[in-house]
Amino acid sequence: MSEIDNARFTDNPRSLLHCNLLELERRICHACIRSCRPRSDIRLLAVSKTVPSPVIRLAAHFGFDNFGENKVQEAAGKVRDLEDLRLKWSIIGHLQTNKVKSLVKFASEFHALDSLRVADALQACLASQGRQLDVFVQVNTSGEPSKYGLPPNEVEEFVRRLPDYPALVPRGLMTLALMSGESEKVRDCFKLLRRLRDVVRQRTSSGLDLLSMGMTSDFEIAIEEGADVIRVGQAIFGPRPTKDGHYWPGVLKPGET
Repeated sequence: MSEIDNARFTDNPRSLLHCNLLELERRICHACIRSCRPRSDIRLLAVSKTVPSPVIRLAAHFGFDNFGENKVQEAAGKVRDLEDLRLKWSIIGHLQTNKVKSLVKFASEFHALDSLRVADALQACLASQGRQLDVFVQVNTSGEPSKYGLPPNEVEEFVRRLPDYPALVPRGLMTLALMSGESEKVRDCFKLLRRLRDVVRQRTSSGLDLLSMGMTSDFEIAIEEGADVIRVGQAIFGPRPTKDGHYWPGVLKPGET
């Protein structure tokens, strides 16, 4: 580990991960109890963006075999570093069409489909390789212009177009909730995604059954509102050395939004 890594992960990252995972599992289980859901309903996707390959290797020793990355280029480097582990990789961030060829080489799942232009590019690359890709349709449930994702009122029509892309396997809807210390506003984002899923599932034969929602800051609320996949990074690996690193484990600093 470099000095920077030691500052983030301590000189005993295995112990750090062990303690974090115990606390994370406790929180997940309590959220399941509150919502009368079995723990087996919840899939934990370990988000490893900004986490170096040696630490991901340690996390794999704790049983993780699927990791989520925001950036294709960063993920591709980790795929090479860790190819001996035969891990699964999910891209959970916005995708530019010039990164599609690289993504298709290694990703088993894409959580941020929000345009037909990206769908076209993915279909072409996947078809050339004779393979398929699981996808989640990203929805902007908070209405923030800074966030990617389809407006809620465009989701049904978008989903109706997905059969035109046989290499894409629709799995569910995904959202990023409002970054807010007001839990009810966060909860409203998850409720909206669940309602959209229910409507789309009723009106189409899309197979969009799953809800990918909830991160370190809000996964407990997401579980209570029906999340099937929670995308958690900082509760496993510790706060990121980025501007959003303070937003963990769910409390904003005073005066911030």
